[in-house]
Amino acid sequence: MAEPRIFTSPDELRAAIGEQLGYSDWLEIDQKRIDLFAEATGDHQWIHVDPEKAAAGPFGTTIAHGYLTLSLLPILSPQLMLMDNITMGINYGTNKVRFPAPLPVGSRVRATGVVTEVKDVGGPGDGIQVTLVVSVLREGQEKPVCVAESVTRYHF
Repeated sequence: MAEPRIFTSPDELRAAIGEQLGYSDWLEIDQKRIDLFAEATGDHQWIHVDPEKAAAGPFGTTIAHGYLTLSLLPILSPQLMLMDNITMGINYGTNKVRFPAPLPVGSRVRATGVVTEVKDVGGPGDGIQVTLVVSVLREGQEKPVCVAESVTRYHF
């Protein structure tokens, strides 16, 4: 199991800017996960949910939705870093998201990340905003399947 880096203060986070945080565990992307995501979002495009048609398509199999890949960040990111001594953490959003490569069904992915920004938000003691650039990597492929600037606010 991946050992996340544990941060206990804003100063520790600031000191880590630019450092790679390691890797999450591998996670297999099966057709059931893709189908459940299609059901939840209403995105039933054949390249995701029709294995027979997709076999003759450009990828030779079904592929995960890009937004499914992005939605794996809550599973993968806590394996990279955890905050200790906080009263609350809030997903504030993403600055930029890209899907540089497709994610075929049956692939395994893992994440790595780099803290790129830590800034104070609000008044003193109101909290900090952390930008973590997360790359979701497919096993056996150099190009990431997702790169996202994830923004989280933490209150200590």
